[in-house]
Amino acid sequence: MSSVLGSTTTDSTTTDSTITGQNPSTAGAYRPISTHLAITPPVSVVIPAMNEAENLPYVFKTLPDWIHEVVLVDGNSTDDTVEVARELWPDVKVVEQRGKGKGDALITGFEACTGDIIVMVDADGSADGNEIVSYVSALVSGADFAKGSRFANGGGTDDMTFIRRMGNRALCAVVNRKFGARYTDLCYGYNAFWRHCLDKIDLDCTGFEVETLMNIRVVKAGLKVQEIPSHEYLRIHGTSNLSAVRDGLRVLNVILRERSNRRALRRRTQPSPMLDTVRGEVS
Repeated sequence: MSSVLGSTTTDSTTTDSTITGQNPSTAGAYRPISTHLAITPPVSVVIPAMNEAENLPYVFKTLPDWIHEVVLVDGNSTDDTVEVARELWPDVKVVEQRGKGKGDALITGFEACTGDIIVMVDADGSADGNEIVSYVSALVSGADFAKGSRFANGGGTDDMTFIRRMGNRALCAVVNRKFGARYTDLCYGYNAFWRHCLDKIDLDCTGFEVETLMNIRVVKAGLKVQEIPSHEYLRIHGTSNLSAVRDGLRVLNVILRERSNRRALRRRTQPSPMLDTVRGEVS
């Protein structure tokens, strides 16, 4: 259950974007025992992949060797994705995706995880697995959800067009305004969280908008969020299925839906004026 971490801390590598809420009850059990050694809970890394055989060597070579398990969700690949993954990480847990879409793949992967901490990593080589230590450090230090950000101080991206950057900024501003968040990035898939968070966010979407849904629902659930500066690199091989316009509209739809649900919940929890009148007469 224990693993070795380096002396990396979150003080100089993270941006405080905290939403008030209860810290995980288990966090205190994993405090660093010295400046050079820390005991961490088991960490599961979920990698959704479809025809990423050429990219997986770059992904796996940066993963820390203290990771508890790697869960590869195969989206019916027609290349050697599964075989390459097993060669690179013999103990990899391969799960066949039931449906389609990134959201569906992640939900499938989350269900297969056994670690206390879950980390989401893309299979295209754009994420640096060495950053996982910063995510885990933030969680062990008290955060519920460690959210990667390409635009926090220390982060960056090599793979974002001007249109996508402006769209991400606008959508992020809407989420911050409507839900009381303080995010610097919205549509980024490199995140980590305690597994118990899944009980509070209840994921129910299948596409790329799953990251936005998670970011909104952790705020609505009152979970403590800490942003982690992250650098996004170019996809190494192949082409992305991401469409700025199509997926941007799907993200906007999620925001509007969650805002509508929040208003409906507020109305249901407010006492009825007639009920107040009856109570007044009785008293």
